[in-house]
Amino acid sequence: MRGSLFCLFVLALAGFAQYHGKTLIAHRGASAYAPENTLPAYRLAMEQGADYVEQDLQITKDGILVCLHDLTLERTTDVQRVFPDRYRTEERGGKAARHWYVSDFTLAEIKRLDAGSWMDAKFAGTRIPTWQEAIDEIRGKAGLYPETKAPEVYGSRGFDMEKLVLDQLRKNGLDKPGAEPKTPVIIQSFSEASLRKMGEMGCRLPRLFLFGERDKQKWLSRQAIERVKEFAVGIGPEKTIVRANPEIVQWAHDAGLSVTVYTLNSADPGGFPDVAQEAAFYLYKLGVDALFTNNPDRFPRRPM
Repeated sequence: MRGSLFCLFVLALAGFAQYHGKTLIAHRGASAYAPENTLPAYRLAMEQGADYVEQDLQITKDGILVCLHDLTLERTTDVQRVFPDRYRTEERGGKAARHWYVSDFTLAEIKRLDAGSWMDAKFAGTRIPTWQEAIDEIRGKAGLYPETKAPEVYGSRGFDMEKLVLDQLRKNGLDKPGAEPKTPVIIQSFSEASLRKMGEMGCRLPRLFLFGERDKQKWLSRQAIERVKEFAVGIGPEKTIVRANPEIVQWAHDAGLSVTVYTLNSADPGGFPDVAQEAAFYLYKLGVDALFTNNPDRFPRRPM
């Protein structure tokens, strides 16, 4: 398929209700400019024209979905200062490492943490939002793009990530395609099992399957990409995979799948003069349908 016909096909297939020919997903919000996965980053992403705003989802000790990329709190909060003794010690590479896991803290405890100062003092006091707070902030202004993070890890700790996500969407009336045209929802995961489970649970929302360099050999064939149709409507490969293997775009399109690459960032524009030119390369030369970027303001809506 080519041109406008293909655009309409992707719109119908993937539920891109705000489709502009190419789709912009703000990676953890406008995370080049504000602390990732916080309300300031989400607000800025929408101001910068994001079609969708991504939320990485973790689970608190009391079973609440919160927006945070890591399983642990120490990289982007002051948890070591607030709760100095609440860590787990783990052996990695022959060295002992201390980690403060999200699932070891209640929401009330997590809300005591500063999730902004690590990036800039002007964001001091910024809190980790619940997913419900993110939904309330974004609803009606952009689409939601949640990722189930490490669902197998949470499953081993007695949590059902998929049920929590779908229950929250159902509570908000966002569990069906087209339920709220101004707030489309696409669910993403690196876990094939998680996406399959959602389908088995009756999820009708479009799902995107992510994979990176570590797993690329498993998916670098036309037959493997064709199999993704069993549990998702699109693939989300790491950008380096697509650059080195541009044929994967055609394989996906031939299979009726969309292609969304990750992650474009002005701090590392992949050898291009700037992130806008990098984005234009993937969107208009290689023909991907969408991309994740930390810089929503640098997204080229047309060829450069």
